[in-house]
Amino acid sequence: MLLLGIDIGTSSIKVSIVDAQTQLCIASEQFPETEAEIISLQIGWAEQEPEMWWQNVKAAILKLHQTKKYNPFNIKAIGIAYQMHGLVCVDKDQNVLRNSIIWCDSRAVEIGNKAFDTIGNEKCLSHLLNSPGNFTASKLAWVKENEPAIFDKIDKVMLPGDFIAMKLTNSITTSISTLSEGIFWDFKNNELSKDVFQYFDFDTSIIPQQKDVFSEHGLLSKSVADELSLTPNIPVTYKAGDQPNNALSLNVLQPNEVAATAGTSGVIYGVTDKLVYDKQSRINSFAHVNHTTSEARIGVLLCINGTGILNRWIRNIAGNNVSYEQLNATAASISVGSDGLIMLPFGNGAERMLNNKIVQSHIHNIDFNVHTNAHLFRAAQEGIAFAFRYGLDIMRENGMNPNIIRAGNANMFLSDVFVESFVNATGVTIELYDCDGSVGAAIGAGIGAGVYKTTAEAFRNNKPIKTVEPSNQNLYNDLYKNWKDVLMKHIS
Repeated sequence: MLLLGIDIGTSSIKVSIVDAQTQLCIASEQFPETEAEIISLQIGWAEQEPEMWWQNVKAAILKLHQTKKYNPFNIKAIGIAYQMHGLVCVDKDQNVLRNSIIWCDSRAVEIGNKAFDTIGNEKCLSHLLNSPGNFTASKLAWVKENEPAIFDKIDKVMLPGDFIAMKLTNSITTSISTLSEGIFWDFKNNELSKDVFQYFDFDTSIIPQQKDVFSEHGLLSKSVADELSLTPNIPVTYKAGDQPNNALSLNVLQPNEVAATAGTSGVIYGVTDKLVYDKQSRINSFAHVNHTTSEARIGVLLCINGTGILNRWIRNIAGNNVSYEQLNATAASISVGSDGLIMLPFGNGAERMLNNKIVQSHIHNIDFNVHTNAHLFRAAQEGIAFAFRYGLDIMRENGMNPNIIRAGNANMFLSDVFVESFVNATGVTIELYDCDGSVGAAIGAGIGAGVYKTTAEAFRNNKPIKTVEPSNQNLYNDLYKNWKDVLMKHIS
């Protein structure tokens, strides 16, 4: 029995086939090979075409079939992971009404801030666990305010994973986890937030049918099955945002377990059984994939928008088409501290952990006689690691004190320089696993389809491939203090 996992990333779509019995990945493919476009019509805006995601999903699945490593007709369940917080609007015929306003778009910050103040800061935080901020509900309010003709045609709003499930099955569903990441959910009353819907004057009919994360979200339509050489009526049995899904893929499901990612954005994600919130709303709390109204499992999320995107930008600007492997090796040739070069990675929209300020990226202390491309490569990775330290300190203020952080052996964590900088700057051991979002989505599909009786059974073969402990904390602490001093000058 095979499981298909689909991961809808900002840069590309990744799909994987997992053997349900062994939990081993049989085949993986990515499409497109070059990074997908982000449409930015104004500074601070970020959009993508939902139809582009769908075409890329289909291309990725067909590319996966071409490996001929499995029989497509043995696939029995589908799971979906997706970039969080994006807004997709469709009419009654399931036609997309506008481009998706994606996670790193900053246009709705002031709308969310006004809602936070009007509803009441304490009420928002204690009921929503977040400020409405720049999340999906505020993005929808921007559409209502600025594009009323489009808003009036909306039948349902959804997040990117819901949209792909709709295209696969013609069914539209949601979950508490999804609603919470859109800031539509009231945790104290266990219902759609009356405060949010009344304040923004939204009708609750725009919210799709609510189901558990691990449940049937529709059956694969015959037309799509024929197009993709799959069996009709395969169930979609799991949908989750990329960060809750990443935590699932690392078996981070219980209180005090913590996961991290460092892709386009960087995230630390810890699980608690308490309704935790930060009084300044610098970190975010959402319903985790295994949250229920009777047993709380809250994912506490620290996000740095400018992470892998800085690494990519530096490669494009200074790398002369070098591969990431070459970039990482070149960065390792420079001593710790990059000979005084300091880089802030905050050039990808408003940063939640910096109180929604748009700080932008900055490079400090450039010496034309000393610094080379290699210094830029290393300073970028050190700056990203220091941003993680800054964010982790906020999580520590809110009771999250991990001794071990689990991460997939992918993206920035493939760089020895970044891993060394991360563990020494944070003072926390890293366990690296051979997993990714699409594999996690496939395992999630297996849980949702009842293939596994327990989550423990689903992850019985999940073992770390590498463990890295701090070894040079004093030096990195000094470097971090210098980096933080620079940051404070830009946010004061």
